[in-house]
Amino acid sequence: MDLDTIFVVDDEEHVREGIGMTLEGRYALELFADAESAIPAIRDGYPDLVLLDIGLPGLSGLEALPLMKQRCPDLRVVVITAFEDVKSVVQAMKLGAHDYVVKPLRMETLEVSINNALETIRLKKEVRVLQEHHLREKIPCFIGESDEIREVMSFVKLVAASPDTPVMILGETGTGKELIAGAIHYRSPNFRGPLVSVNCAAIPKELIESELFGYEKGAFTGASAAGKKGMVELADGGTLFLDEVGDMPLEAQAKLLRFLEEGEFYRVGGTRQIRVRARVVSATNKDPAVLIEKGLFREDLLYRLAVVKVRVPSLARRKEDIVPIAMHFLESFGRKFGRTYSGVSGPAREALRSYPWRGNIRELRNTIERAAIVSVGPELSLQDLGLEENSQGTGDGNVRSQKYPAMGLSGIELQAEIEEMERHFIREALGRTEGNEHRAAQLLRMNYHTFRYRRKKLLP
Repeated sequence: MDLDTIFVVDDEEHVREGIGMTLEGRYALELFADAESAIPAIRDGYPDLVLLDIGLPGLSGLEALPLMKQRCPDLRVVVITAFEDVKSVVQAMKLGAHDYVVKPLRMETLEVSINNALETIRLKKEVRVLQEHHLREKIPCFIGESDEIREVMSFVKLVAASPDTPVMILGETGTGKELIAGAIHYRSPNFRGPLVSVNCAAIPKELIESELFGYEKGAFTGASAAGKKGMVELADGGTLFLDEVGDMPLEAQAKLLRFLEEGEFYRVGGTRQIRVRARVVSATNKDPAVLIEKGLFREDLLYRLAVVKVRVPSLARRKEDIVPIAMHFLESFGRKFGRTYSGVSGPAREALRSYPWRGNIRELRNTIERAAIVSVGPELSLQDLGLEENSQGTGDGNVRSQKYPAMGLSGIELQAEIEEMERHFIREALGRTEGNEHRAAQLLRMNYHTFRYRRKKLLP
């Protein structure tokens, strides 16, 4: 097992030797007589802990501490002072010191401080590992090597560090805004709490307030006798994700604003104030400024929701990521369908790169799912994708699919083709879930009520 690394920085040789003799064998030790030599070593060696004397000659401990933390932000530092100088100790703690000990050193006291500091480090490492596990298990990786998506994910990592700062995610339909919301949640201090998602566009105007904030028994005709917790209450200790927040009716916006400002709300029909601690992440594919101008969205609510904004690029701006994302989906559907796929043919790759993908990642995912179902061989072909790309531009930088003109379909015939494909997927989903409509809707990533409506229409 690797030993924790401790740097000892003290100008007194007998102090360095005393600490070295006490800790030798249990830790990997490096001893320094001044800060000037320790700082470059910290950059190269990244120790777990530094024991730093405040009263060093040359660069003092108080001067060296911020330089060390700048190189290694997670570094734990225990400062050593020759006498209990409260002012220096307070300053050191403000600069990021974890603890302090006083000379002449009592080794048992020093060891307690070391153990506490290292235990804190171990806990942080365990949390980080657990967060990465959640990221892998709970949401797909936000795949891509393009500069655009690297920049977004770096920003998301910074944003996620706060437990309660509201975040608004902006981007076209299908760009992966829900994945970004998941990444923010699972990288945040609230990652052990629930991630509750609400599609504001899918809930009828009359029901959205009770869905968000819950209701007391007898609040309205048909209300449950036991009452009901709303999505906001269920998100306590975690993250509330409001998808398509631009479609939220103004009446519900007022109550949401109150919750964001005070952290409190009333259930519908209730008189008891309920307090909830949850980060609110929202998303929209609309321009909030246009919604405000049209009187459809409250300007004060936008200020509260969009303390931090994250813009997700479209696939058109990250074409180099299209094939890697497609391969990820293909591998996922291989596990789902119990099949092994070797990859995507050369012509199919070119079609994927040149297709406009106006539906972005969602459209790409659906295309790969269809191709995985209809493919006969282990490699997806151009025909499996159902895309016939035209390498000639349209003049505005977009590429236009030639599939339907080449097929010579009229509008009515095309609609029939689309409905037949939709009918196929509904049957497939019901077959895989043994007729369970709720699970079938989840499998197709459809709202349950929408699924039931389409099923009744297409499969009478």
